[in-house]
Amino acid sequence: MQNYQTQQSTVLEILDAHRTMPGSLLPILHGIQDTLGYIPPAAVADIASSLNLSQAEVHGVISFYHYFRDTPPGKHTVRICRAESCQSMNSKALENHAKQVLGIDYHETTADQTFSLEPVYCLGNCACSPSITIDDQVFGRVTPDKFDSLLAKFKGA
Repeated sequence: MQNYQTQQSTVLEILDAHRTMPGSLLPILHGIQDTLGYIPPAAVADIASSLNLSQAEVHGVISFYHYFRDTPPGKHTVRICRAESCQSMNSKALENHAKQVLGIDYHETTADQTFSLEPVYCLGNCACSPSITIDDQVFGRVTPDKFDSLLAKFKGA
């Protein structure tokens, strides 16, 4: 994991590129997360200062949107759909299984830094509920057994 001193120049470059845009906070946060994989908590002070906002305002936006994370992600990100179609096909049992197998909750990363677990509220794969993604790949009709098989494939990748 990098310390913020090594990341600060990247954050400052993103701030310089976007700070004059109307509504620049979200593009800045996306730019930082897209580049670093997360928004380092130490960056909040630089963002707030650059945009003349309080640190609480910046933190409030980061914590409001589930997309943003303030810890480094794992090598692979698992997203479990929590929309109505998937719920009706027992995604809650899949969610419980995933949390148990991975040993983490939503917005956390496994101790070995291999997997992060995130909720998502529709993958557009409703006909094949319940659905998940691992990284950018969508999987449908996911059972606990299928979940375990998918994890095994990605763990070695």
